[in-house]
Amino acid sequence: MTTPTLVACPTCAAPVEWGPQSPSRPFCSERCKLIDLGAWASEEHAIPGNELEDDVFSEEIPPRTH
Repeated sequence: MTTPTLVACPTCAAPVEWGPQSPSRPFCSERCKLIDLGAWASEEHAIPGNELEDDVFSEEIPPRTH
């Protein structure tokens, strides 16, 4: 018999059994899943970009004139 794989919930760090019995995995609950989604939507979480690439492409967009 194998032991179930446990992962920590990214939001609250509660242990979550990885399998079909945990439909919100890797989160422990739908609530933690929505908290994480809200953090991405409010830009609390972000994937870092390459500043050099951002500078190169920023000049391609003309400034707004109102």
